[in-house]
This record gives sequence, structure tokens and C-alpha cells, in this order.
Amino acid sequence: MTTDNKTTELQSAFTLDVREDGVAILTMDVPGETMNTLKVEFAEQIDTVLQKINADSSIKGVVVISGKADSFVAGADISMLAACESAEDATTIAKGGQDMFQRIEDMPVTFVAAIHGPALGGGLELALACHYRVCSDDTKTQLGLPEVQLGLLPGSGGTQRLPKLISVQQAMKMMLTGASVRAKQAKKYGIVDEMVPQSILLDVAIEMAKQPKRKRKGPKLDVMGKFLENTAVGRNLMFKQARKQTAAKTQGNYPSPELIIDCIETGLSKGFKKGLEVEAKHFGNLVMSAESAALRSLFFATTDMKKESGVEGVQPAPIKKVGVLGGGLMGGGIAFVTATKAGLPARIKDIRSEGIANAIKYSFDILNKKVKRRFLQKSVMQKQMSLLTGSVDYSGFSDADVVIEAVFEDLTLKQNMVADVENNCAEHTIFASNTSSIPLKILSEDMSEDMKKVFCITHFFNPVRYMRLLELVIGPQNDKEKINDLVKNKYIIHTYQQVFY
Repeated sequence: MTTDNKTTELQSAFTLDVREDGVAILTMDVPGETMNTLKVEFAEQIDTVLQKINADSSIKGVVVISGKADSFVAGADISMLAACESAEDATTIAKGGQDMFQRIEDMPVTFVAAIHGPALGGGLELALACHYRVCSDDTKTQLGLPEVQLGLLPGSGGTQRLPKLISVQQAMKMMLTGASVRAKQAKKYGIVDEMVPQSILLDVAIEMAKQPKRKRKGPKLDVMGKFLENTAVGRNLMFKQARKQTAAKTQGNYPSPELIIDCIETGLSKGFKKGLEVEAKHFGNLVMSAESAALRSLFFATTDMKKESGVEGVQPAPIKKVGVLGGGLMGGGIAFVTATKAGLPARIKDIRSEGIANAIKYSFDILNKKVKRRFLQKSVMQKQMSLLTGSVDYSGFSDADVVIEAVFEDLTLKQNMVADVENNCAEHTIFASNTSSIPLKILSEDMSEDMKKVFCITHFFNPVRYMRLLELVIGPQNDKEKINDLVKNKYIIHTYQQVFY
């Protein structure tokens, strides 16, 4: 980038830097936030940006990039939905986002989204409104429309632009599941035009911005894909099947998936403008639904939990290693999330070597499947598998910071493990029991006073890798500072989306 650039500061979140070669760098950097999120009040700021671009004849192209180190735009700030008193209020918000992104798409100069890190929800919708997209090949980069997880749907054109860009079936799958895709998948599906190392991301985006605008190209489809997506009979069949499969999974309890399908079908059959209209209307109705209100409440509770600092003035000690007693379904699941979600070593103990082998195989089968589907690099799988070890005795437990027993619901069996943990683990080791039926008071009756201070119940829900919930039971005898290590440490915060006390 040249040094003699014309720079215009634009109210807090946006900076427009015009290079000598006619490419403007539009940087989004929301002050005071670790990640960029789109807010209603940004509409005026973006309007100012676009007016300045239109007024400057030297600008030939624009690169949209994030000022955050590891994030493009994480989505819209959903807290603004709490102020909506009616479906009409929420529909107005959706229409505002649609209009803003349509202005970007209609701009006479070329817009390029340079994506590094998460581009989710409104962040991906922003990128889809640009004429080109390039992303980094970094593992942090992921693209998706996860609104369905909040009982909502993409409300700023996502249900219309993504199906026009890639396969309708793939776009529908992404929106109905809320699953994001990594950089390599995004390039394969056609969501982005290029995938490059982060070190040259901006350079490649700048060269793209010098190219003329282009008409959107549809996805490359095989014979069956052309039949399903390009013919009336095929589309009817495709959407009928999608509704049938969705109804079977939701059992009528979640309205947003059905409305997502309706938005996509409307856009394909009645045109882009009508699709946007239906999208905004459905978005407004969903915002006011009880299902979305509950899911958003859970989201905010989870977010608040992650911000908790625990015992005031006490910094949680780092948890570097976890021990798991029992290689069954629950033990294998706990070991799996420990290694793959928290990235910590998990030492598994079982009375039989077959139990250890089964627990490790549980993780291998899941990860190997992801590798085969190209959702995960083999090197990442190997690194995660290396964190899993096992033994039929307590060797390797002396340096465990947390030991979680996940054996059968047998009081005597669980109580017998207390002495084993005291004799084979460190003094600082936190001991937790995975139980859903035995009270803490009964489990700790025969414990020493020192053990009672570091003993708690951690009730994991089955299957552990899907049910990212944890019920934590602590007692008056607990050393609050020690339990604080467990509760507020990244092992729990990063691994489980919600903890109940």
C-alpha cells in the first residue's frame, strides 16, 4: 500500500483509505469490541461511506476488510431485537439491512470482501453483496448463516443471494443446519472466488477490485442437479422432500426451518425482489416468536457466563490436564470434547484395556469421518488424537488438574474412587462426579475434609459431543477458589455452551 493516501475517518466503526491506484480500503473496526458485529446505527455511517465513494471519481474499486486481528464480521448484534415491540419493527430492521446491502451490490465500482476469520450471519450477507470474495486459508476462517440456531433466518438477503451463488441444495443445507464451512469448502462450493494465505489476502483483494463488475454466475451442477434446480418439476420435488425431512426433524417445534425453505423457494419461483419481501416478513414474525425469544435468551446467558470472572479478585489457575475415570459412552464423550474442544490432554482409566480402546476409538471414528469428508485436516486429527491416552491403573494421573469419574450410577463404586483419587492424584486436583441421581451430600459423606473442598458434581448430558450442557453442583464445604478454577477456566467455558448451577 502506498503511503501518500487520502484518508477519511468515518464515525467510529469505518475508515476509508483511498490508494493512489484508485482502490479504496474500507476497514470495519467496531471500537471496544473484540469482534465486529453489525448494528442498526451503522446504517447512517455506511450511507456516508457510499456517498463518499460515489463522489470520488478516482475510486475504481473498494476492498472491504476487518480491522480485527482474527475476525471479519461475526454477524448482526442481536441485542437490538429486544427493542422490537412488534413483527413490523423487526421487519423494518430486516428491510434496512436488505436495502444497505443492495446499495453495495448496485454500486458502480467493484466491491471485494477480503475475509479472514469468521464471516457469519450478517457478516456473510455483507460479503455476498460484494461482487467478489476472497478468503484466507487460515483455520480461523469460517463462513455461515447460523440464524436458525436462534430461531431466526438470514434477514438481509442471505436466503436469496446464497442460493443464486451456489447449489440450492447446499445453500439450503447451510441455512437449515446453521453449520459454517471452512475456507477450503467455501472455495469448493463457490462461496468465495479465491482462497489464499492471509499474508497476501489484501494484495489479492486489491487486484480483484481493479477488475470490472460481473454478473453473478450460477453454480456448476451435474445432470441431476440441473433437473432439481432448473426445472419446475425438479424444484417441486426438491422442496417437497426438504419440507418432509425438516418436519421429521423439528416435529413442528421450530418454525424457522420451514420459513427458510419458503424464502428460498419464493425467490427462485417469483424473483429476487419478492424473495426479499417474504424474507423480511418471515424474519419479523420469527423475532416475535416464543421459540426465538427462548433461544436468544439462552444465547445471552451463555455469553454472560463467558464474561464471568468467578470469585472476585481470584484469577483461575490454568487447567493443563484432565483425567477421566471410565471408558464407556460418557467417559469416551467427555474425553473427546476435552481433547477436541478444549484442546487439553485427557488421560482415560478403565478396569479393562478394551474399555480404553473403545473410548479412544470413539474419538477416532468421529474425527476420521470428518477427515474423509474434508471437514478436518488429517494433521489436525492426528494432533487431537495425540491428546488421548489411557491406562488400567492410575499412572499418568499424578499431574491431572481435574479428574472426572464417569462410571455406572453405583454409589459404592463411586465412593471407592475417592480414596483412589486421594492416593494417586495431586493435592490440588479437583475431583468431579458425573452423576444425575446421587446427591452431593451422600457422595461426599465419607470424604476427608480436604477432599470435600475440591469435590463437586459435573453432570454431562448424553451424547456429550452434541449436548453441550453441563449441570454443576457445588456444596457449602467447597473451596470456592478451587472450584473457581474449574468453573471459570477455559476448559469449561470453551467446551460447554451453557452451565447450570
